[in-house]
Amino acid sequence: MDERIGAAKRTLGRECVVLGHHYQRDEVIRFADYRGDSYRLSQLAAQAAGQYIVFCGVHFMAESADILANKGQSVVLPDLNAGCSMADMAEIGQVEDAWEQFVNLGLTDDEGRGITPLTYMNSTADIKAFCGERGGMVCTSSNAKGAFDWALRRNEKIFFLPDQHLGRNTGFARDIPLDEMVVWDPYQLQGGLTADRLRKAKVILWKGHCSVHQRFLPEHVDRVRATYPGMQVIVHPECRWEVCQKADGIGSTDHIIRSVQQSPAGSAFAIGTEIHLINRLAKENPDKHVITLDDSGCLCTTMFRISPQHLCWALENLVEGNVVNPIRVKDDVKIWARVALDRMLEIQ
Repeated sequence: MDERIGAAKRTLGRECVVLGHHYQRDEVIRFADYRGDSYRLSQLAAQAAGQYIVFCGVHFMAESADILANKGQSVVLPDLNAGCSMADMAEIGQVEDAWEQFVNLGLTDDEGRGITPLTYMNSTADIKAFCGERGGMVCTSSNAKGAFDWALRRNEKIFFLPDQHLGRNTGFARDIPLDEMVVWDPYQLQGGLTADRLRKAKVILWKGHCSVHQRFLPEHVDRVRATYPGMQVIVHPECRWEVCQKADGIGSTDHIIRSVQQSPAGSAFAIGTEIHLINRLAKENPDKHVITLDDSGCLCTTMFRISPQHLCWALENLVEGNVVNPIRVKDDVKIWARVALDRMLEIQ
């Protein structure tokens, strides 16, 4: 399988770039021309010069690549079943209904005056377009703080989709009190909130989460502290607020990687993020002690769907001139989603 993938890549040459997310299994990411988190890969997709972009990630990432790609380029997702449960928690009809209720309550208008909508990268193209059209933008865990600053310069309120934990942790880091951040539940009347509560809130958080990062609990941090005195605990901001408050550091995937790589030999880390990345960091930094924060290991099962067999099949079809599993965002959605993504790429 490795020989076939390598041969297909050599045949395609510069016409094909393979992007690999950090959460991919080793058997796949070894063939990536570039690896990174969603923010880094978005930048690379926008810069890609070849005809084909093969995205070893999940569906929303491939959508973003198609939005940012140049005319004539094709984006391929090796397995269409590689989705994201968090992205699926914010359906466009539900989000539009919530916004209509905000308008009816006088909190905003259809142009976004009053509330700035922000969506995490882990969302569908429809949600990205929704935010772009209403004066908002996309953010990642790398630039969420900058996105909050940007949003609050425009309006006094933020509507944050779809990960409540990233939104809460980012808001708290900007000194927004917890009682000024509320959670909108799309399955309850008026999100389960009173009109007065909504008016007083500075941040309205969508009720969504990452199935991997929500599994980390405060007691996992306590267990590490008791078992490995002095070990540093670093967690992703998609983790619960209670976990982040107990950690020594909070940061994006790239931040976590840099923290381990740049630390002196003998450093020890317990990391709260996806298990494939943690295992890779442990192997690539043998002079340091790197473990997962949760012994049971947290696997991104949808990212894991991309296998060497899928990658081989996609590349060999491209060699034959067949574009399989193309990801194509509708033009009307692409216009506003591109606006939201372009704003993201301008924020540090």
